[in-house]
Amino acid sequence: MNAFLPFTRPTLDEETIQGVVEVLNSGWLATGPQVAAFEAALADYLGGGRSVRVFNSGTSALETALALCGIGPGDEVLVPAMTFAATANVVVRAGAKPVFVDVELASRNIDLAQAEAAVTERTRAIMPVHFSGLPVDMDALYALAERHGLRVIEDAAHAIGSAWREKRIGGFGDLVAFSFHPNKNMTTIEGGALSIGDPALLEPLERLRFHGISRNAEGEIDVSVAGGKLNLSDVAARIGLGQLARLEEFNGKRRRLAMRYFELLEADPPGGLPERGDAGHSWHMFTLLIPFERLGLTRADFQSAMKEKGIGVGVHYPALPGFSLYREMDCREEDFPNARRIGRQTVTLPLFPAMEEEDVERVCGALREVLAGP
Repeated sequence: MNAFLPFTRPTLDEETIQGVVEVLNSGWLATGPQVAAFEAALADYLGGGRSVRVFNSGTSALETALALCGIGPGDEVLVPAMTFAATANVVVRAGAKPVFVDVELASRNIDLAQAEAAVTERTRAIMPVHFSGLPVDMDALYALAERHGLRVIEDAAHAIGSAWREKRIGGFGDLVAFSFHPNKNMTTIEGGALSIGDPALLEPLERLRFHGISRNAEGEIDVSVAGGKLNLSDVAARIGLGQLARLEEFNGKRRRLAMRYFELLEADPPGGLPERGDAGHSWHMFTLLIPFERLGLTRADFQSAMKEKGIGVGVHYPALPGFSLYREMDCREEDFPNARRIGRQTVTLPLFPAMEEEDVERVCGALREVLAGP
């Protein structure tokens, strides 16, 4: 019998594990030399002469980006209506208002024409998500931001290793936040990073990341802002160094597996396929839209049937305006038809570097059997 195939699983090699053991034995476990080395390696990988600082989560990186932009009560931030809850939650936590914008059906990325129509005199920023690693149209995004004087905070949680016109996401632009959660293309177990283009933001970023503390030449500390405790540990950074060294390998494998899905599903698609993109797509996930209502099947039943066949299926993501928090803010899911459809029909098929093409074939065979019914 085949082993259970989850929708994702991290790959940790023995060299990285031994490196963690060495850090544990070093006696320096919190932020230290491994974090400095990881930040330098990330900056070098992204290119563009950027400053990169790591955090204990991608969410912390987003929250810090909002604070660096001075976004707070009375401000509005444009956010896609279909993404992980953190993208909008951080705006609420900053005291600002997330203004939802529908997404494109195939790319799942924010519809920039609708985003422009949603700009008001209170709009301070736009926070696009490079969904599943497929970059938003960066030329159109930054042209929109320039026309309206907006800050751009890129939620690149899915997009480490993605590229737009051969320039890596995070290697250019305004503020770009990454996540290194275990389900991402590379992991630090929990963690994230923020890439910034303006070096003047570096000092306030570091204060916000660690208790608002700054030091003078004599080493005396001052606290000028109520910063958080958002730093990454050296243990996590050592894992990140091992993962970053293999990121191109991981992403190359993801692309090959995604193309195999297309080969098997494109001729007779069982549902809406995602946009292919180009070589700059890092393929964090492979999502499919299945018309459950028309098929007389619930998504829960589908997931259960796939699980019985030894295959895990995720859901990425429900439409944000349908959550109770945002309904209480007078948001209506029906105002965002593409996000609503995606939220009700989406399933995430297994995709991770340890898979082989035979696993993709197994997934597609099971998918067709389940959708064909008894």
